[in-house]
Amino acid sequence: MNVPLAPSGNHPDLVPLAELSARGIHAPSVQSLARDQSPFARPTPAWTRHLAPGVVLTARPIDLSDGCLTNAYTLAVDLDRALCRPVSSPSGFHLRRLVTGPVVAAVSGAFAYISDDPDYQPAEPCLDLAVRHHHAASLPTVTKPALFIHHGRPVVRTLAATGTLTVAGHPHTWTGSKQPPPRPAVHGHLTVYGTANCRIRYHDDPRTGFRRDVDPAANTTPHDPNALDCTVTPTPTLPRITALHPGGGADLFAGAYVLRAHRPWPAHLIPGAAVHVTAIDTHDTANIDSAVSLGPSAADAAAGRIAPWDLSLGKSPFRPDARYARTLLALDGRRLTVTVLDGAPLAPAFRGTTVQETAELCERAGHDPSAVFHLDGGQTSKIAYRRGHDLVDAVGSLHYLRWPRNDHEPFRWQGLEGRRLHSALQITTPEESR
Repeated sequence: MNVPLAPSGNHPDLVPLAELSARGIHAPSVQSLARDQSPFARPTPAWTRHLAPGVVLTARPIDLSDGCLTNAYTLAVDLDRALCRPVSSPSGFHLRRLVTGPVVAAVSGAFAYISDDPDYQPAEPCLDLAVRHHHAASLPTVTKPALFIHHGRPVVRTLAATGTLTVAGHPHTWTGSKQPPPRPAVHGHLTVYGTANCRIRYHDDPRTGFRRDVDPAANTTPHDPNALDCTVTPTPTLPRITALHPGGGADLFAGAYVLRAHRPWPAHLIPGAAVHVTAIDTHDTANIDSAVSLGPSAADAAAGRIAPWDLSLGKSPFRPDARYARTLLALDGRRLTVTVLDGAPLAPAFRGTTVQETAELCERAGHDPSAVFHLDGGQTSKIAYRRGHDLVDAVGSLHYLRWPRNDHEPFRWQGLEGRRLHSALQITTPEESR
């Protein structure tokens, strides 16, 4: 891990300020970065680092319109020489901690639930699809693109929010709650609700500027006297139904997802019944090692085709004039490219890129914007990588601060560790494995 050159003295800001200064970023104090992040508005020197056979990381500065700039960090992976896999966890992790053993790099992953209320968090933070070790931990509520490992190879494809599953061995079809239901109605058909159905709200905060949360009383499935909602929760074996809610009103955060049935309710929908997702879209889950939902393509975001990415994200990062740091993924044959377009929200000339600028930059880099997809961006955009034998470094979102948990705690610089994530992409090479 990075070990900064620690100056003398015991003030907790001294070590992070020295680390930042060593990177050419000079700030009067860590606390000042909660109000002004302009020290990060500096063009990166251009460089290229060969992390492992088939894995190259480059950095370059980019001038934008209106006197703005961004720094682009691009990880290029030859999939004939390296492996990529999405990983996710409900408990979360810091990105640099994933770069261990044979892993040479890791990239922040799919959009996940973010709230500043520590007392009301979802059991499954991933928004829409998450597959872990062939098991669907979270199901999509709406048709979206996804990155998944199919028969050992990464695939990017739009997946319909439909599929099949069994409950206590009985087969069912299912559809995401943001999709039109099947017509005519199918007996035993189930509707999926999950964390992606939540609505983030914002409040002013005198110290941090704003606070995000959801209203627990309203964070439920819709009430319907003809509905039976079944909360599904992971267990050491298979997910199981852990609670029934006749008439709806199930807490969206209580389990991994909620399955809704309509009268007449099947008798096998009971607490303890095992749930096994057998297909997502037309893909057998036995053939999907892992998966995560993706954001819109650069082309769709620029054109405003962003309906599937709704209030569960809070203020949309895809608003036409909004500048955000972006993480972008492109899969072209056997070449995977991930790029972070860096930015800090409190640096007026370095806030990131607009969706239109993002599409134009994709074209300039030789990519079709319709085939480049957003991963989680904003203050989550980050690439961690092995730099030498024992050193794990990071680029992107170096401005990140841990917000105070009470009125007396200071802001803490956490630029290298970054935000706690719930999904990421890991890059491994067979040579490193050996």
